Amino acid sequence: MAKMVNVGFGNVVATEKIVAVIMPDSAQAKRTVTKSREEGKFLDATHGRRTRSVIVTESGHIIVSGLLPSTIADRVAKDLATSDKE
Repeated sequence: MAKMVNVGFGNVVATEKIVAVIMPDSAQAKRTVTKSREEGKFLDATHGRRTRSVIVTESGHIIVSGLLPSTIADRVAKDLATSDKE
């Protein structure tokens, strides 16, 4: 079964599908978000809050989250550490 990570406000993403978690401030991140909206590959997990991270997936989907990239990275690392023990 796929391990899931909480990306905020009850939204979860499959851990093995995450390629990168980046800050939304750079011009490249903004272009990536705009392009994903045009292509229909944009998912908003902010729940109306400020975007603090942009999650890039294997399939090219872009997920914006209200959590900091470090928080999501810590949750992914914790999830991977527990799966290694199994």
